[in-house]
Amino acid sequence: MNPKQFLQIGGIILILVGVLGFFLIGPTAEQSIFGENWWFDNPENWAHLVLGIVAVALAYAVKNAMLQKWVTIIVGVVALIAGISGFVTPNFLGANMENPLDNILHLVIGVWALWAGFKKGGMAPMGMSGGMGGNMGGGMGGGIMK
Repeated sequence: MNPKQFLQIGGIILILVGVLGFFLIGPTAEQSIFGENWWFDNPENWAHLVLGIVAVALAYAVKNAMLQKWVTIIVGVVALIAGISGFVTPNFLGANMENPLDNILHLVIGVWALWAGFKKGGMAPMGMSGGMGGNMGGGMGGGIMK
């Protein structure tokens, strides 16, 4: 998985979690189908929704692979900070994260983002598309002059 794929897939997941948090898994524990075990309050829902939209937009609108890589790494670091701080204090930038499942989710997202951001070979150089013979004149007799 490369940073662009992380932004695409992770962004879609964040959008879904954000939207579902408004009426299915939040915005209160009583309104969540998971009850007290797992719910997202409105600051979390808005954060998930906005960050998901930004991630998907960056995946498609930005063609600079290095920018996508560093955004993915920053997302990973922020998610790890959110996950760790949730175990220390239940409030992170106005969002209620006293639930251990919230923290575990943020830690998993953080590790996933950092893996995608730092993975070797995740970005192909410009002009190098995959496939045998890609841009190198592959095929039988491709370089033979008659």
